[in-house]
Amino acid sequence: MDIAGQTLPSPYWLKDDPQYYAPGPEFKLAREAAALKEQAANQISEQQR
Repeated sequence: MDIAGQTLPSPYWLKDDPQYYAPGPEFKLAREAAALKEQAANQISEQQR
């Protein structure tokens, strides 16, 4: 609800069902970070040859 420029909760908020969001990974780019780390390790090992 919007009253006089204020955003207020619904008067029925105590009766509403809570929404549940399943927990996800904390770091969203885990695969990309792993790929970059592997690529960096491969470059270091190639330079040592």
